[in-house]
Amino acid sequence: MIEKETEGIESLSDEMKEALAKAINEVTEEEKKEEEKKELRRKREEEGIPEVLRTLLDIPLEVSVEIGRTRMLLGDLLQITQGSTIELDKQENEPVEILVNGRHIARGEVILVGDRFGVRIIDIISPEERIKKLGKI
Repeated sequence: MIEKETEGIESLSDEMKEALAKAINEVTEEEKKEEEKKELRRKREEEGIPEVLRTLLDIPLEVSVEIGRTRMLLGDLLQITQGSTIELDKQENEPVEILVNGRHIARGEVILVGDRFGVRIIDIISPEERIKKLGKI
């Protein structure tokens, strides 16, 4: 009788093990499917990019933000000292220019990200236009 009870517990334990293994396998399969979907999405996104360009995607570029400009006479420039103020051509809340390798690609607004400045993009040219602009030397 004790043997039968032990067998029941052992078989129940095996059933639990099987159920657990099946659940783990299902989760693993779901994760695999999700990874496959992500990879497929990435490949689709890359399909729109010519092969020659895909090899260039890891090239670092200089991104800068221009808050304004002004023109000065050489004499005025030579009189600038520490503490001098230079007035720029932009208003306080006017969008700033975002440049990549010196070429205009977007406009944005200055924001704070923690204790650093950031720029929220408010207008940007298409990827095709960006590539054309960066291709001009």
